Amino acid sequence: MKSLIIFFVTLALFNPLVTSANVVEVAGYQFVAPDEWKQSEPSSSMRKAQFNLSTKAGKSAELVFFYFGPSGGGGVRANVDRWIKQFEDLQEKSVKEEIVKEVKVTYVRATGTFLSGSPFGPKTPKPGHSLLGAIVEGRQGSIFLKMVGQTKAVREFEEPVIEMIENSLGN
Repeated sequence: MKSLIIFFVTLALFNPLVTSANVVEVAGYQFVAPDEWKQSEPSSSMRKAQFNLSTKAGKSAELVFFYFGPSGGGGVRANVDRWIKQFEDLQEKSVKEEIVKEVKVTYVRATGTFLSGSPFGPKTPKPGHSLLGAIVEGRQGSIFLKMVGQTKAVREFEEPVIEMIENSLGN
């Protein structure tokens, strides 16, 4: 019995999947977020994981992972269009496709007034907000990552989010 306890303690200490709360496993990929990112309980069943990100200056953004199965989610173009339509007074908009370690990733960026709210409900306009979206066309279907928040926060976390995505595609 004592040997079994020592085994599990050792496993917990040396296995990053057990010790890191910021590993998100989706559709055969492991996304490892920085330890300082605060993962929270998904606010809906459509969300596989979500993080609340805050800058030292107090600006905030939310990063959400969505996965709807091997053929779910509505396709790349439909999601890009929907994400862009969530903004009014667009100041910036871009869509860029890349191949990362043989996986197609579509990055979407938008800045303007974000219309927050459920798809069919009332919207709350949030000026000075930005989006960084990524659609990873993985082996087991598309994974949708969507970061929305105050522009300064989205810009600060953009590079770490992209690095997290690109690092995950090697496993």
